[in-house]
Amino acid sequence: MIDMSQIEAAAERIADQVVRTPTVPSPGLSTLLGVPVTVKLELLQRTGSFKARGAAAKLLSLSERERAAGVFAISGGNHGIAVAVMAAALDVKATVVMPRSASAYAVEQVEAAGASLRLTDGMDEAFGTVARLQEEGLTLVHPFDDPVVIAGQGTVGLEFAEDAGEVTDFVVSVGGGGLIAGVATALRELRPGARIWGVETGGAEAMSAALAAGGPVPVPLSSVVTTLSAPSVSRLTYDHVAALVDEVLVVPDRDAVQGTLDLARHAKVWTEPAAGCALAAARLVVDRVGADARIGLVVCGGNTTVEDVMAWAERFGLR
Repeated sequence: MIDMSQIEAAAERIADQVVRTPTVPSPGLSTLLGVPVTVKLELLQRTGSFKARGAAAKLLSLSERERAAGVFAISGGNHGIAVAVMAAALDVKATVVMPRSASAYAVEQVEAAGASLRLTDGMDEAFGTVARLQEEGLTLVHPFDDPVVIAGQGTVGLEFAEDAGEVTDFVVSVGGGGLIAGVATALRELRPGARIWGVETGGAEAMSAALAAGGPVPVPLSSVVTTLSAPSVSRLTYDHVAALVDEVLVVPDRDAVQGTLDLARHAKVWTEPAAGCALAAARLVVDRVGADARIGLVVCGGNTTVEDVMAWAERFGLR
């Protein structure tokens, strides 16, 4: 497991490449939930999500030989965008493997950054390309199964802890678990009395399944939230969550999309359902904890289009 010194080292390494995103109270969300809410606006991060942090940390850790040979990433969207953009910024050749279910926006952003794009029929097939690309001499920038990447994502928690006022309950979205593993490491060090809640969407429950099974297991994927749809977590992220996170909640896709709409209406930010699900989970946390809750939300990304959100809203009968 990583420790605070690795997160602090990552923060120093990536400082010139990423944004220290705002941590601010949200009056609108506070009114909506009935308790004080503070948001960490990672959707304002370079590339539109927290993923730029881990990608930058990994790319900056490479040897000259590895940089010259190039890197590759497996992604449902945001990680691929981050690796493509940060690799271009650091003059490293990148290949990104994405499922055909990835959003058109994500595909466009990867191609616009100049990365080589390979599409597969699903995430399982995407992860199945790892050995072949490594044989080609490329270095894998894994979205979550890498201590350097996790330390980079942990800088979100470092900044949140330093910049927020009183927070009793931090809510963090979970895909493969890299974000919550890093954030939980920082929060347990800097905010030891706070509760840490993970949130997944139904049909993308890799961490919940791992916690129930006592370790990583493959899971079927059916969630519309492709950016959280890891076919399994890793032993590394599982170990962090099992040791550091109070509970992982699961919310339906419908509630995640409603969360996106509520964040737009009440917080005045445009997010993706991977962030919307955190607001849905925050409602559950308030129900459990009560009026003394002070919520901290990691608004993890905003890489979605109006058309996609409206299509989901129509599908789920939302207004």
